[in-house]
Amino acid sequence: MYTGPTTFAKLQGSVIAVPPLARNADLTLNKAENTKLIRHLEAGGVNTLLYGGNANFYNIALSEYDALLGMLTEIAGKDTWIVPSLGPSFGMMMDQAKILKQHAFPTAMVLPPSFAYTPGGLATGIRKTVEAYGKPVVLYLKEEHILDIDSAKKLVDDKLISWIKYAVVRKDPTQDAYLSKLMSVVDPKIVISGIGEQPAIIHMRDFGVAGFTAGCVCVAPKPSAQLLKAILAKNWAEAERLRELFVGLEDLRNAISPIRVLHEAVSLSGVANMGPILPILSSISDEQKVTVGAAAKALLKLNA
Repeated sequence: MYTGPTTFAKLQGSVIAVPPLARNADLTLNKAENTKLIRHLEAGGVNTLLYGGNANFYNIALSEYDALLGMLTEIAGKDTWIVPSLGPSFGMMMDQAKILKQHAFPTAMVLPPSFAYTPGGLATGIRKTVEAYGKPVVLYLKEEHILDIDSAKKLVDDKLISWIKYAVVRKDPTQDAYLSKLMSVVDPKIVISGIGEQPAIIHMRDFGVAGFTAGCVCVAPKPSAQLLKAILAKNWAEAERLRELFVGLEDLRNAISPIRVLHEAVSLSGVANMGPILPILSSISDEQKVTVGAAAKALLKLNA
């Protein structure tokens, strides 16, 4: 597993996959199937993996956290960078930070809260988490109201942030004053588009972010990696062609549930068996599985 520093070259060197997490029928961790998914990504040219929302880190037990981190360390390839998550509650962040400190991960992402927080309180919580962890963390900006730009800048200036995952969904991603302001006050080299392949071209070309995270890359890593290369080469026609390959499955994720659809898509495509999804989430319906399975298998064919 890669244990070096967070660098621009490392951030831009791979699509940042955000995979689901495989479990056995009894909800214990499935090492074999998680390994299978990682090898599929690595074979497709993707060696940065962020385990967050799609891996349902929101609902993991603190009692399994150390074992989970140990498993990811063990099964990652020599050059594969694993970024786990912690939080979103303050108590969980602090307890997990103590466990993270015992492992070699260069950074970890703070999951964004959805209630019982204030922007100022979140900033304070991140500061205390970094103090406990001893390393900078990934700031996940999922909603505009989570953190104001000045507070984000202060965290970056104080060297508490390794990089920023920007994932505020816009009806028109070309119009984003919040992202524009963020890019004007922090180093653009640490900002990553966090909403998959769909807005990646716009975010990288028009706003200057360094790279992008993706979920559907778990099914088709090769075309996703090619999309990143096309964007970096400013080959916009090829980039758009590659982006369109992901529209079918991404539309289903947006319409039903990004996390739940991806979990089943990886299984239904045949890439790896993710098993049951950890409560308090639940699986998609049998009818939805038919549509998701067809889209996932079609996307996997394009990986060849």
